[in-house]
Amino acid sequence: MKHGFVKTAAVTPRIRVAQPEYNAGEIIRLMKEAAGRGAKLIVFPELCITGYTCGDLFLQESLLKSAREALFQIMESTRELDALVFVGLPWEKEGKLYNVAAALNRGEILGMVPKTNLPNYGEFYELRYFAPGNQETDSVWIGQGALEGGYVLFGTDMVFACAELPELVVAAEICEDLWVPEPPSVRHTQTGATVIVNCSASDETVGKEHYREELLRSQSARLVCGYVYANAGEGESTQDLVFGGQNLIAENGVILSRSRRFENGITYGDLDVCRLSGERRRMNTIKSKSNETYTEAGFHLNLEETVLERQVNPHPFIPDGREEREQRCEEIFSIQAMGLKKRLEHTGCWSAVAGISGGLDSTLALLVTARAFDLLSLPREQIIGVTMPCFGTTDRTYENACKLTKKLGVTLREIDIRESVMAHFWDIGQDPENHDITYENAQARERTQVLMGIANQNGGLVVGTGDMSELALGWATYNGDHMSMYGVNSGVPKTLVRHLVYGYADTCEDPELSEVLLDILDTPVSPELLPPKDGGISQKTEDLVGPYELHDFFLYYVLRFGFSPSKIYRLAKAAFARTYEDEVILKWLRTFYQRFFAQQFKRSCLPDGPKVGSVAVSPRGDLRMPSDACSDIWLKELEQL
Repeated sequence: MKHGFVKTAAVTPRIRVAQPEYNAGEIIRLMKEAAGRGAKLIVFPELCITGYTCGDLFLQESLLKSAREALFQIMESTRELDALVFVGLPWEKEGKLYNVAAALNRGEILGMVPKTNLPNYGEFYELRYFAPGNQETDSVWIGQGALEGGYVLFGTDMVFACAELPELVVAAEICEDLWVPEPPSVRHTQTGATVIVNCSASDETVGKEHYREELLRSQSARLVCGYVYANAGEGESTQDLVFGGQNLIAENGVILSRSRRFENGITYGDLDVCRLSGERRRMNTIKSKSNETYTEAGFHLNLEETVLERQVNPHPFIPDGREEREQRCEEIFSIQAMGLKKRLEHTGCWSAVAGISGGLDSTLALLVTARAFDLLSLPREQIIGVTMPCFGTTDRTYENACKLTKKLGVTLREIDIRESVMAHFWDIGQDPENHDITYENAQARERTQVLMGIANQNGGLVVGTGDMSELALGWATYNGDHMSMYGVNSGVPKTLVRHLVYGYADTCEDPELSEVLLDILDTPVSPELLPPKDGGISQKTEDLVGPYELHDFFLYYVLRFGFSPSKIYRLAKAAFARTYEDEVILKWLRTFYQRFFAQQFKRSCLPDGPKVGSVAVSPRGDLRMPSDACSDIWLKELEQL
């Protein structure tokens, strides 16, 4: 739980209806198995101690007494376990019978949460036996296992707070409570719960599986919470119903794990409660309120490092599935093109100018510009693609730039800037043999000057090509390629640029254009500002600043969730375990923080550009960061790893 990761378990035991003693044995066995795997939050189904399908047997004193004894047996078995456990059973209070979830921790019953919404339609008839719980929390006498005086808390408005991990606050609801217009979980999360557990007994009918999953996914997203759903399975009476044991664990709209239906067992999922707390902290529309009816019960867990089983995507900006990836790429293209279309319409510019290097970023910018012109019903000949060879230009990139513009029907202009740059060296007293930062940046600024001049000549607009990864690292020449009149790629990280171009190549109908795009994809990323070696690219960006797939990973977790350096390092090790050594990851993470803080002054004056995802670096929106902020506390944490 060191970084807020809490292993949870949704458990479906194979029970025997109306045989609590046997069921308790199964619950204890599976509870110990889950705790042995490191589960700190263990959830069992609704009425699992007796079985949900007992019918009128719920009114039998013998069954209720046996259920109580079974609960105490389970409670004693938690004494040596480091976990918070929820089990379902019927419980009598003041002459009424309630369907409750009992919370257990270290040999004590912390509280009982009664079901609020009792279905009495279709195949359900719970009102025949049970009374609905109310929001006011009081207490119920149980004698043994009580925290003090023989009583434990009883009521729906109750949360269970972990003393060692403040971000872990758990609340419970039961089955139908989730399906109503105003579930109790809404109140629970507004009062501070970050995790909702649901002890459920939901039978299987055709199509219910998908509805149940979408309901759970949606609720976890709306409430920005973790949700652990444990459902009854095989073992319940099949007189009229079949229970499939569909267990689900969700986090903020994402299903982390799911069980196979019709197979009893344990489903594990690693919830990140610090991520949930951080997300709520960021979203001011997530309301919190103090509720006087709520009672808080504390519980204890050992602070130890959770062995992560959750999948960590090494490319968080890119969906896993092919179909979803293609849809995402099309959506991003449309956002970029529509943004440029609006800027062209508003400024009255019917020409666009872009520098074409034969690299990935300028290729994507040109593809987007072509689509914007198509949307405006303007001829693509009014797009001017400018290739500006200089000291570092290679034949491969030059030829690809020329082929690309011709295949897209764009006007190509070639302007050799060597003499202009040499004149500038003469003016400032720069030795051309000194290949320092001045040597490199003079070329970038000359190219920008050329583009701006051509735009003025043609009443046009300069389209920027730099991507979000370069902006995050400050890998741009200030007032050179850093500047444009509209930066179409400013919201797209480098790894996603690659997929966008590949997606275009994979779907375009022109095989020659596809061939050019694939060769561009195969070309090393380079600003080409240093002379070639043996005709090939001598200056490879990723050799200098590090692999972009690592930096995009860092960027995502730094800006999207505000994670600490040690947590990002831990996630990166899990994501890239087979790709990079730990020392390599740590080296480039340190580089990321150093450059990210030092280069904010460049981002503070970025041109407009479309936001396409949840992470952006625009100084007018998502990243209002001072240019002179210190990176010491972040780098110091890395030094301690």
